[in-house]
Amino acid sequence: MPLAKNIPISPNILTIIGLLISVIAAFEFAIGDLIMGAIFIMLSGIFDVLDGAVARASGNITPFGGVLDSVCDRYADAVIFAGIIYGSINGSIYQPALLQAPLWLWCVLALIGSYMVSYTRARAEAAGSTSMNVGVAERSERLIILVLGALTGYILIAVAVIAVLAHVTLIQRILNAKQTL
Repeated sequence: MPLAKNIPISPNILTIIGLLISVIAAFEFAIGDLIMGAIFIMLSGIFDVLDGAVARASGNITPFGGVLDSVCDRYADAVIFAGIIYGSINGSIYQPALLQAPLWLWCVLALIGSYMVSYTRARAEAAGSTSMNVGVAERSERLIILVLGALTGYILIAVAVIAVLAHVTLIQRILNAKQTL
């Protein structure tokens, strides 16, 4: 990204800004504003791309920066789903149940799946597995699905799709780890 070398902010600060924007997205979901929640997720995504681009352009790639980025990504995922759960429980977001499961439960399943996708990759790579970049729903895909669901008003469907695809990705990564280890 050619613009990245002209950005005078450290990659770690960009990472933190992205996380803070995710907190705003969570608040918007908590009060039931799905459109603004989606917009803030997209804005957070811009910072998520920028932090890595600035790190590469400035030659400032560090192991700590990678850890901070991963931790902030997990935190952002959790806080966004927490906002949706809160909005669902307090009635700000009304969606009928899907397969007799309410939105908050689908969020819990999606969050567990999302965390396990990340954990499986980290654990397999720590054990020596290579090429763990597999699966149908990595973080960027999950966020795109969530944004589309929020923008269209089908947030329950989007969260359910994320929950299913995250667990499918988890299985794909476990099978990949078995093969490579």
